[in-house]
Amino acid sequence: MTDATGGISYASAGVDIDGADHAVELMRAAVDSTRRPEVVGSIGGFSGLFDVSALTRWRRPLLATSTDGVGTKLVIAQRFDKHDTVGVDLVAMVADDLVVCGAEPLFLTDYIACGKVVPTRIASIVAGVAKGCVAAGCALVGGEIAEHPGVMPPDDYDLAAAATGAVEADQVLGRDKVTAGDAIVVIGSSGIHSNGYSLVRKVLLELAGWQLSRHVDEFGRSLGEELLEPTIVYAKACLDLVARVGVHAFVHVTGGGIPGNVPRVLPADLDAVLDRSAWTVPPVFEIVRTVGGVALQEMERAFNMGAGMIAVVAAADADAAVRVLTGHGLRASVAGHVEPGTGTVRLNGAYLVA
Repeated sequence: MTDATGGISYASAGVDIDGADHAVELMRAAVDSTRRPEVVGSIGGFSGLFDVSALTRWRRPLLATSTDGVGTKLVIAQRFDKHDTVGVDLVAMVADDLVVCGAEPLFLTDYIACGKVVPTRIASIVAGVAKGCVAAGCALVGGEIAEHPGVMPPDDYDLAAAATGAVEADQVLGRDKVTAGDAIVVIGSSGIHSNGYSLVRKVLLELAGWQLSRHVDEFGRSLGEELLEPTIVYAKACLDLVARVGVHAFVHVTGGGIPGNVPRVLPADLDAVLDRSAWTVPPVFEIVRTVGGVALQEMERAFNMGAGMIAVVAAADADAAVRVLTGHGLRASVAGHVEPGTGTVRLNGAYLVA
């Protein structure tokens, strides 16, 4: 392929500028759906603009920032050719990290690297990002589509995002507020969320040889549909909980599971004690464990095991916290407490599988 002068063109090198422009037009309505009053301008500029005079409603605002991706869950989306949910996962990974310190997510930017720009596929991905932003209450103020021909296969892509939030300086949540006697409330996950997919692929796709189209009775749908169930965006529910109940800390249960994440909000002289039977585990975890012969300790290090987010609250507020969370359509239960110890988490009992 040559340009109008007969010379080699950018398109012949594999970069489709026109396709990228078309993708932007296809995603425009989805991006506009995330708009907040503070957003200035629209997509198409070199940067996103956000009117920070809105922060005057805070007394001493701190900015919080988080960045993440979706990991190898993208391999499932690409093989199953379903791309409208991983954008939700992307937002959940960053927005729910912001909420852990009590910050309100304000705006987000995304980055899509791909082997070839397929406008409808890019628009589908961004539609998922926009859906996640609406769920989190943050604006999608910009992003980047990077085409990498010769470096990535045509159907491959990777996602990343960064988000910014704000929180009052004297209302930052975390280990400084956690005390002995606090109650631990587990907020249920929708499944695997966005961590542990390398182990899932190893067990179910490689060793067991299952196809993504395979119907699994325990799921009531195909394996691919189950594995692409999007991560819950907890942001709005958690912020409402902060407003209505005395929350001391949140834990976003991602890579490392409960044992790896709960100690991040524990003082050095306190332990978290949780009863596994206090919440229900989605069946996908039991499938992975039994089919792969994966030890329970390893499962708990790799997966959320049905606990997508954890709230640490004053014991007197535990029941009220559960009511607030269930009012948002979430599964929540009091699952443990904080007691004197050495900064570790102890899991007792056996899981109940749905």
